[in-house]
Formats: sequence, structure tokens, C-alpha cells
Amino acid sequence: MHRDPDCAKSARQMLRAPEAAFATDLAAVAPHLLAGYHQELPPARAAVLGRLWRALLHEPLPGVAARRGDTGRVELADGRVLTGPPRLPHDLPLPGEDTTVRLDGHAHDHPAALLAALGLPGADALVAELDHGVPSLALSRAGAIRAAPARKDGGRPPAQIEQDVVDGHPYHPCCRSRPGLSVAEQLAYAPEHRPVVGLDLVAVPTRRCRVVGAWPDGLRDGDRLLLPVHPWQSEHVLPGLGHRPAVVGAIPAHPLMSLRTLAPLDGGPHLKTALTTRMTSAIRDISASGVENSAPLSHLLARVVADLAEPGGPHGRNGSGSPLRITRNLAAASAVVNGEPSADLAVLLRESPSAAARLRPGETVVPVAALAARPAGDGPPLIRALLASSGAPDATADWLTAFCDLAIPPLVRLLSRGVAPAAHGQNLLVVLDPGARPRRLVYRDLADVRLSPRRLARYGFDASPVGGRVANDDPGVLRTMLFGHLFGTALGALVSALADRDRAAESRLWSLVATAARRAYDDLPATPENRADRAALFAPELKVKALTLMRLRGVDQDAWIPLPNPLADGAPRGEHPR
Repeated sequence: MHRDPDCAKSARQMLRAPEAAFATDLAAVAPHLLAGYHQELPPARAAVLGRLWRALLHEPLPGVAARRGDTGRVELADGRVLTGPPRLPHDLPLPGEDTTVRLDGHAHDHPAALLAALGLPGADALVAELDHGVPSLALSRAGAIRAAPARKDGGRPPAQIEQDVVDGHPYHPCCRSRPGLSVAEQLAYAPEHRPVVGLDLVAVPTRRCRVVGAWPDGLRDGDRLLLPVHPWQSEHVLPGLGHRPAVVGAIPAHPLMSLRTLAPLDGGPHLKTALTTRMTSAIRDISASGVENSAPLSHLLARVVADLAEPGGPHGRNGSGSPLRITRNLAAASAVVNGEPSADLAVLLRESPSAAARLRPGETVVPVAALAARPAGDGPPLIRALLASSGAPDATADWLTAFCDLAIPPLVRLLSRGVAPAAHGQNLLVVLDPGARPRRLVYRDLADVRLSPRRLARYGFDASPVGGRVANDDPGVLRTMLFGHLFGTALGALVSALADRDRAAESRLWSLVATAARRAYDDLPATPENRADRAALFAPELKVKALTLMRLRGVDQDAWIPLPNPLADGAPRGEHPR
């Protein structure tokens, strides 16, 4: 998309303090990006404002009395009125769209300024995060445009495809908020800038570590474990724990979508590191229970998924088996600090998606989020670029049907057995053949899976080795974890990317999703639990994560809210009801 130089000039004249601070730092460490940064500020403001406006229209935020997504109107409890563009919950931002929001007729084009003017309870911290997120996103876009290779439909390394997700979470207003990371650190560590990050090694006596799984010999030094640590963590957190790296920059690696998870250049397991700062919603550490659960949870899920694929079982039409793979947790370790395993000095070694997928020649594995994302420069989402090259007249509908028939059956079968993955666009990956057809699925990052010990026991699986928040027999929790992430986020973003705000096309695509979901449940035994799960999936409302409400509450705890369900019979897909 062409950027208007006059807009860039205007942006330089009206910088908010955090934007000016970014510009000053950028002039010192990467002056070649300064013009691009100023040019990207207006679209970055619009992108973050659009996400905030989505929250105001669809989340029950404190201080909001009434809201209508179909008309773009919000009434505050104090009588003031907000107006802006109509938006459905799953709508993705469009390049160049007008996201201006008017508060009692006064136009706002900056999300932090708007939120400050609203004065919602608990908003001060979020105002600061938005003020940081806008220049951070502008920096991401400027750096990505300069660093990105020309997009090719096939043959690119998986890590490079992940780095195409420049704008971050499609629905979260803190999509690129990275407090605690300086401009220089974002350029050095953030995936969209395509750096190579050298992970440090911290040597800790084995007796002072909690180790789960088969720790590799290459990360041992006599009676000490060598724990891979992110260099940001080494500089900012380890000194307070009384540790420092034994080897600096020992493992060169590519940062992936989550920034703190990295793929070593020489292959092998991916490394999920602690990065104890808030990005998007959460502080990114690795809890003691995450280390403890890593191996038993991985072992249990591998057995359940393998059992789904056994020939002759009730696992889909003609017992065809499951196309799902999981990335196994291979090992995890945390250092013991002050008598307790430290969430700030811990690491998890995870099988790579490529290894789990057992890729064949010409295949590539792609996160669903990357399929729905636009590249640097605001070209079409990757999935539309791939389908445009096919030339088939019904390529969009055919591809989505194939994806749903691949993804929905194994995931609802897992739920039937008591496993609810958080199958959002970052965790759920799809293997594409050379013609971009979906062939297999990969699910990674097992920390957010929920298990029902009671359901699992009925199928002969013992979940007792897995503890903490992972185990939960509440069917509402299980359904929300799977349905909210799979249908509310992953498929919502895909449908939006494919339809490009064509409401008639969108309605047809949601009908295809609903038909595939019905087929998946038709193939399951009609047990009371399966019938209840099915009824919840096609109910008038579907629970999704309230991303902005969570930040206003200021606690690291998930909040889920009901929204109109596009799968429900007779659901108004072209407009948002009251």
C-alpha cells in the first residue's frame, strides 16, 4: 500500500511522547528506519484503534452502558456517545480503512488518547500500553518492510513464514505492546525484523535444578546443566537471581511468532524461554507446574492422539484415522532459586512443527494465523495470495471446506475424549502440499490444553500425573477452550481473510464451516456428553476471550464473554444484533 508522504510529515508534527521517544532512540540505533517509522505511524494508530474499537463494540467493558456493532454506536454510562465504523467481532483490519471514532462528535484517531478521554475504570495501565504499542507497531512495520524477502508461495522456511505476522494478534489492542523492550532490543529480538538471536547458556548444578524428560547431553557440563536463556532475560532478570551466563550467544536461533520461542539455526528442538515482561496480555515466564507437567502431559496427549488414529476405531468415516500431530515436549528444566523452582530461569525443549508433521517433499507447515495475516506493505493475506495462484473458480470455498474437514473432526473427537486444545491461530498449524491444499494438522504449545480426567478415564487414560490448572472436568471450561479458540479466533480470522468484508461471501463461508462441524458430530457416538457439546457449539452464542476486558481488570486471568455465534442456525452473519 502506498504511504502518503504528507501523512508522514503530519505524524512527525503531532507525535505523542512515547512516539517521540521511539523516534529519538531509532535515530541513534537505526537511522535508516526513521523515515519508514514516521510513515508507518498513522496506519499503526489506525490498526490499534480498530482493535480497541472492536472491544468497545463487543466486550462488556466497565463504564459502557450499551453497544451495537452493526451500527457502530456505543453509549457510555455517563451519557456520552461514541460512533464509528460498524464492525463484526471476527472482522480483520483492512489496509487504509477509516477507523476514526467520535466521542460526542469529537474525532479521535489515536487509541491511547481515546481511551484516556473515555476515563473507563482501570484504564490507566492500558492507556500506557496502547501508547507504547502504537510506535512499537510502526517500528515493526518499518523494519519488516525493509527486512522482508519477496513473498513466494512455496519453499520458504517455516520460521520465515511465521515472521510474516508483522501486526501481531489480529484482535488485541496490545498486539505489538512490548513494554520493557527498548527500540534496540526490539530490532535485535523481534521476529518481524528477522534477526538471528544468540541464546545464552547459564550453568546450574544439577542438584539445584528441577529437570523433567531426557535432558540432552549437549546441554550438560559435568555435574551442571546448561540452561538456554534469552539474552533479554540474561541482561534484565538474571542479575537479580544471582546468575549470569556461562556462555554468551551460544545457540543462534530464529525467533518465532511468540518472540520468546526460538528455532535453532542448526535444527533440533525449539526452545521456549522465559521472557519476564508483559507482551500482549501475559507475563511470559515458565511456571513450576509448566515444567512438571511438560513430560506427562506430552506423553498422555501423544497416546490419546495415536489412539484416535487407530484403524477400525470410531474415529471418523470408515475409521480413516486422525490427521493431527502434536509437538511433543522433549525436556524441561528450571533452576531452584531461594528453595523454589524459578519461573524466570526455566526453559522447555519442544519438538519442532516440521519434525512433528513429518514433512514430505514440497510440503510446508504454516500457522493458521500466518494464513490470515497481511505481509509487510499491506498486501493480501497469505491464504488469498496462495489461492489466487490456483486459478480455480471455487478455490476459496473448496479450500475452506478441505481445511474444516481436516481440522474439525479430530479436534471435536479429542474434546469427546476429554482433551480441549487452545486451537487458536498461533498454536494450530496446517501442512500444505505444493498446491496449497491442507493435508495434516500440527498442534503446538501444550501449556494451555485442558483435560477432563473423568472423560479420559472412560477411554482408559489416566490423567493423574498431570496437575495444576490443566486438569478440569467442567464441560463448560473444556468447550470454551476449544470452541472459543478454534471457531472464535482461528476460523473467524480465516473466514474474514477469505471474504474480505464481502458479507454475502462471509455468510456462505460460515455455512461451510457449520456444515463441516455437523458432519464431524454426526460421526461421533450420540452420547449425552457429545450431544451437549454439539448443542453448545451451535447455540445462539459462542464464548470468546475478552482481550481488552482482561487488561482493564489488570489481572493475569482469562475472561470469556458470549458473542453471537456465526454457526447458529439462522444466525445473522451480515450484521451484529443487539
